[in-house]
Amino acid sequence: MSQATPPPPDACAVCGAPIPRRAKACPECGADERTGWREQSIYDGLDLPDDSIESSTKPAKRGTGLPWYWLLAGLLTLAALVITVVGLR
Repeated sequence: MSQATPPPPDACAVCGAPIPRRAKACPECGADERTGWREQSIYDGLDLPDDSIESSTKPAKRGTGLPWYWLLAGLLTLAALVITVVGLR
């Protein structure tokens, strides 16, 4: 006789995502009864820091403008278009 598998928990113990009622695995992380549907995660007992990266060590943002060569290409294309239109008259 086969054993009935227990229903999944309401939320995944690994990633915290809600799990549908008849799901065989977590839709977010893939955890299932074989790999980790425990009431607690194996990492719950560890005293890990909440943030692994300090906010002061974030890299500085670079400018969001266009690189110089794209501006030059646009200006050359515009100049070629103007010369072509003026030359046709």
